[in-house]
Formats: sequence, C-alpha cells, structure tokens
Amino acid sequence: MSILFEWYNNPDPSGQTEEQTLHARPLYNGKADTRYLSREINLRSTVTPADISAVLASLRDVMGDALANGKQVHLKGIGYFRPTLTCTEKVVPETKRKAAKVMLKSIAFRPDKELLNSVGAVHLEHVKHAGAHSAKLSNAEIDQRLEEYFRTHSVLTRRDFQHLCGFTSSTARLQLARLRNEGKLRNEGIRNQPMYVPAEMPADEQ
Repeated sequence: MSILFEWYNNPDPSGQTEEQTLHARPLYNGKADTRYLSREINLRSTVTPADISAVLASLRDVMGDALANGKQVHLKGIGYFRPTLTCTEKVVPETKRKAAKVMLKSIAFRPDKELLNSVGAVHLEHVKHAGAHSAKLSNAEIDQRLEEYFRTHSVLTRRDFQHLCGFTSSTARLQLARLRNEGKLRNEGIRNQPMYVPAEMPADEQ
C-alpha cells in the first residue's frame, strides 16, 4: 500500500512571487480508530480488546492530568506530547490582566525515532484529486469580487469568502489576513467568529 498525495500551490498573499511553488499533501486512506488498534494489538499479544480499550482510556485520563499540570508527556517509543498556548486577543506589554487572556491552544506531538522507524519504507503515489485546489485569482480580481459581493451583502464570513473566490480554507484565511493588513477589510466579529466588512465603511452604517 502507498501513501497517496497531491500537489498544491503554495499560497502567495502578496501576489508578487514570479515563480509558483508547490507542496505535497497526503490524501488519508481511512482512519485507524480505537477499535482497529485494539483488534490489531490483540492479534499480536494475549491482551483482550476490552482490556486494551480500558488501558487506552486510563492512559488518556492520566495524560490529560499531566498535561493540565504543565508537564511534557513522553511515551517511550511513541513520542512527546506537550501543551501549546495562544492568546484570546492581541496582547501588548501595557495590556491589563494579560494572564487572563491566555488559553490552551492544542497538544503538540513529536514522534520518537522508534515510531518513525516502525513505519518502514514508504511508497508514495501521486494522484489527481480534482476540486481540492484554490482558484488562481489576482489581488485585483479578489477586490472586484468583494466589491460586487458587498453591493448585496452587509458582512462576509470566511466561508462566504472561500466560496466567493473558490479558495481552500487555508488560502482563504491567508488572503483575509492580507486584506486586513492592507486596510481593505476589518473584523466586526469576535476572534473565533470573525465577520468582515469593508474597512472604509463608517461604523454607524453597519
């Protein structure tokens, strides 16, 4: 069996790069869930699937407690798990109650060499995955589509923008960040639920 992958364009929010570059992205072949792992471990040991599931559940809880206490968790032969943080809003040295604006972002993972080695020799196969690429639009074309959109709509979400321009979600986020930095859009919503309006629109007209 091979790892299937497709080529994707690297986003260029500036629109100034002369040569288009690509990156490879895997197309996942299903999912190995707890039931699958329990069954496969059972076939290679004398432990029952029920016992394996119970151990995995306890492992999850113990790891959660350790991570919640700021510990880095190491499973020998598997890898390291550590908590990562983010801020709920922009923080500067003068910001009051800075600690209250920090929250858990995710759990980062770094594999041990044993896990990488256990994957063995990898066979890669390129496949054509139609419809997964972002449309190629110039900044001027994006501006034109936004102008037409705001003639009949008062606000724009990331999903609206994605459909409007035919972008993938990652490209849409990068382009929205560019438009905000250039002063063309501003966020009238909250950080996790942004709602964009033209930056030049007066606040009393929203």
